[in-house]
Amino acid sequence: MLLENGLIKAEISEKGGELTSLFHKENRLEYLWQADPAFWGRHAPILFPVVGALKQDQYTYRGKAYSMPRHGFARDMPFTLHQTSPRRVSCYLCANEETRKMYPFDFKLTIYYHLESSGIKVRWRIENPSEEPMYFSIGAHPAFNIPLVENLAFDDYYLQFSPSKSRVNIPLKGGLLDWHHRTLAQTNTAWKLSHELFKNDAEIFAAPGKQKFMIAADKDPRRISLAFDDFDFVGVCSPYPKEAPFVCLEPWCGIADAVDATGDLTQKLAIHKLDPHQIFEREYSITIE
Repeated sequence: MLLENGLIKAEISEKGGELTSLFHKENRLEYLWQADPAFWGRHAPILFPVVGALKQDQYTYRGKAYSMPRHGFARDMPFTLHQTSPRRVSCYLCANEETRKMYPFDFKLTIYYHLESSGIKVRWRIENPSEEPMYFSIGAHPAFNIPLVENLAFDDYYLQFSPSKSRVNIPLKGGLLDWHHRTLAQTNTAWKLSHELFKNDAEIFAAPGKQKFMIAADKDPRRISLAFDDFDFVGVCSPYPKEAPFVCLEPWCGIADAVDATGDLTQKLAIHKLDPHQIFEREYSITIE
C-alpha cells in the first residue's frame, strides 16, 4: 500500500505490516534497506510479542512450555490493511489459532503509519480484550541504506546521540543479554560507524525518556534520524562479518532474554504486563533529509 506527499513516498506490506520503502523524491533516494537476501531479507519488521532471542527459543507460562522464534511471529503474519487517506494507513493482527500455539494470549496489535512532511511516524497500539493479564514485548527493526550515495563509504558515516550523555550499554553473549557485564558507554560524543563496531553483535543501550539517534556524514548533507519517547532500549546493528551496506536503528519496549533467564515469561527481563481490557501505545518517527 502506497503513501505519498510532496516529498516522500512510503510503502507498507500486508506481510508483517512492514514498512518496505521510504523514498525521498527530491533527493531521488531510497533510504530504507531493500531486503537483499544476500545480507538480510527484511526491511523494517515489527518485533512482537518478544524482542530478540528467548533462551533455547522457549518460555513457560503457568507451568506450560511454549516455543517461539527470535523476534516473535508478527513479522511473518498477514496483517489487515486499511488506508484512511493518501498519507495514513493502519494495519492490524489479532490472536488466532496459529498464534495461540506460540502465545496463549488474546490481543489486537494495530500499527498506524502517518506520512509527515519529511518522514514517517509509526504508532503501536496493543489491546488486551481478555479477562487475564497479558505479557509482551514489542520493538521496531528498521534498516537504512548506508552509504546513501555511491561516492561515500560505510566508514564515512557516524552515529549522533541526543541527548548527548552516557548510556548504559548491555553486551550480548550468544544472542542473549550478558546483563551483569553492562557498562557505561560514551554516547556523549558521536560514534564513527565501522563494520568492526558490530563484531560482537548489536550495540544495545538503555534509552529512557526522549531519545534521538541520527546517522550522518560530514561529506554529504543527507541524514537519517529516529526519535522516540518512553521506550526501554535501543539497538544499533549491522550484520558482521558480511560488511552489509545498511544500519538498523531499533527502539524497543522489551529486550532479549538474559543468559541466566529462568524462562518464566512473567519474570522475563523488561517484560510488559497489560491488564485486562487495557491499551498500550507507543510511537516513534523517522526523518529523512
